[in-house]
This record gives sequence, structure tokens and C-alpha cells, in this order.
Amino acid sequence: MGGERHRAQVTALPTPGLMLRLIREGSPVTRSDLIHLTGLARSTVGQRVDALIASGLVKEVGEGSSTGGRPPAVLAFDHGAGVILAADLGATHSRIAVTDLVGTSLAETAADLDISEGPGVVLDWLESTFDDLLSEAGRSKREVRGIGIGVPGPVEFATGRPVSPPIMPGWDGYPIPERFETFEVPVLVDNDVNIMALGEYWSNWRDCEHLMFIKVGTGIGCGIMAGGAIHRGAEGAAGDIGHIRVTDDPTVVCSCGNVGCVEAIAGGGALARQLADLGLDAASSRDVVRLARAGNPRAVHLVRESGRLLGEVLAAAVNLFNPSVIVIGGDVSHVHEQLFAGVREIVYQRSLPLAARHLRIVRSDLDDRAGIVGAAIMAIEHVFSPENVDAAIAAGMRTTG
Repeated sequence: MGGERHRAQVTALPTPGLMLRLIREGSPVTRSDLIHLTGLARSTVGQRVDALIASGLVKEVGEGSSTGGRPPAVLAFDHGAGVILAADLGATHSRIAVTDLVGTSLAETAADLDISEGPGVVLDWLESTFDDLLSEAGRSKREVRGIGIGVPGPVEFATGRPVSPPIMPGWDGYPIPERFETFEVPVLVDNDVNIMALGEYWSNWRDCEHLMFIKVGTGIGCGIMAGGAIHRGAEGAAGDIGHIRVTDDPTVVCSCGNVGCVEAIAGGGALARQLADLGLDAASSRDVVRLARAGNPRAVHLVRESGRLLGEVLAAAVNLFNPSVIVIGGDVSHVHEQLFAGVREIVYQRSLPLAARHLRIVRSDLDDRAGIVGAAIMAIEHVFSPENVDAAIAAGMRTTG
């Protein structure tokens, strides 16, 4: 972010939380730099910085260049002053991590786990896995600052409760954050594709404010970054492109209960069922990838046709949203030659020239780590938002005062 934007924000509300944001987002910063960026008095900047140092969030890491006299101390965010727990719970496969306060993984694991086992089984396993990873990282529960979790279904973000998730039986309305209240930290829950979009954006595309992340796994989902932030829509349902109708065929019944959804034809689970009906050994999206990589002509053809159908939906989305980049991830993206050929063929053919003029369609760089990166960043950005930092510092002052 540019200095002028920071100056306006910090001048409007010169709090420790906004000072921390400057320190977190900038290159090496001194007190003099903060005075220059904010236009605040030296004494005010000094008070804010001292409060951040006392809170353990900021530390002095060296000396800056001197213009005469004693070299100024360089300030840095102490990304080791706590940890974040991150979980990307997919339909059949999950990845869990403990990260530092900038999202760098300290301990990580992945496992096959069916989300349809229900919240009791899945969340018991998740809490146990968090404990194991904390031990592996040499950290304790007391050091946890926040928890970020992604799940494969619609989520009411304000409460962290899934809402009528088609492939998550038993999860509707379940209060996931309350399950982890013993940690006594903020617990944020979002749709898995939203956090994948955030992870990919944060890691590789922060110069592109408008991004769509498409996950083609068991199902098909979309996360949208608009103006550099997740776009969830009025009720948190934005981006659910898997349930856009692409056929009138009454035999194509989707898990959502409707007929003709693109997910019911072009998702990895649907492709696996079609291949199994042809007598091939295919039970999951990973089997589809295995067969296509082995050059099975039926699998290759189905993936290419899946790309074309997905391209029809994405062409409409491009005309509607006009993203700079479409990032495609999920299991089926591992046969990107066939999938992307179909997607690009239709998107560039059907999108308006202006909307597609500079559009990039690329494979996910983070692959199956996009979700945990996004889950960690979601929690970090919440915990260290200016208002939450200010509240924490004020609470600390009241406790010690």
C-alpha cells in the first residue's frame, strides 16, 4: 500500500493499531519514518510505538541510516510473538497447519477425511490435530492468537455457521467457532474457496485487485477478490457458480437438489461417476486425474468437455465481473492441459473483447496449500486489524493499570 493512503488513514485515527499496520506492511520502518508518513507529532508517535513494544507486537531489530547523531532504531512486527491455527477442510481431503503471525508454516499435515462424517467426528479430529501440530512446532495453546477454518459449503461469515451445505450432512447451522472456545481466541470460518482465493491473492496477485479463484475438485466453487478483499455478497453466498444451470436434461440431478447444475456434469465427482459408468476404475476426482494423466481417451475427452462447460459459466462471469485474472485450482486442475484448453477456448470466444482483453487464466501456484494460506491470512488480518489491536492494548492497560 502506498504512503499517501496510509497517511490519510492514520491522520484520521492516530491509534497504535494503525501504527502497527504501517509497520507490518512496510519495509524497515523507524520512528522518523512514521512521523513522516503520518504527520503526527514525535511524542504521539513515540507513545504509540512504546505501547506496541510493550504489547510484544513490535520489536527493535537494528539501526537505520544516520543523518547525524545516533542511528535510529528500526522497528519490525514480531511475527514470532504467537501462532495461528489454520485448517482447510475439503469434501474428502483436509490440510491443517500452525503458522507464525505472517502465515509462514511452522508445522503442517494433510489427511483424507470425509466431511460427511459430521461435525462431531471431523472437529474432534481437527482439535486433536491442532494439539499435535502445536507440539511438533514447539508451541503451546497459550501462544495461539487466532484460528482460521475453511469448509466446503456456504457459510454465514458473521457467525461461522454453515448454511444448508449440500455435501455436509449434519453441519447445517452448526456453531463451529464455539467448538474451539477453549482456546479463547477469535475463530473465523468461511467457505473453502473464499479462503483459497485469499491465499492465492495474498501470495501471488496483490497487484490485481479483481481476481476469481475456481476450484474444480469433487464439486466446483468460486472465490472472488474485489478491490483486494473477499467479496461474500449480501448473505455470504457469492461465487457459488457450481450450481449455475447448464442443461435441461432431467437426469442430471445435482447434490443441491436442482437439475442441470454445471457441478453435476463437470465436477470431479460427476466425471468419476461417468467414467465408472463406462466400466473404468474411478471413484473420485483423483481417479479422474490418474486416468487422464495415463492418457485414457475417455478421461481426456471428459476433462476437455468439462473445461468447455466450465468455460460457458466463466465467460458469463467475466462479462459480469471483469476480473484481471482467473486462477484455477483443485484436483482436476492437475490435468490442466485438457481442462484449460476447454476453458480458454470458450472464455475467450464468448467473453466481450474489452472484458477479456487483458484477462489471464492460470493454474494455482499454491495448489492444495492455497486454503491453509488463506485461512491463516484471514485470521491474521482479523486479529491484527487496527480496531482489534487497539482494543487488546487498551484491555492490557486496564489489566495492568
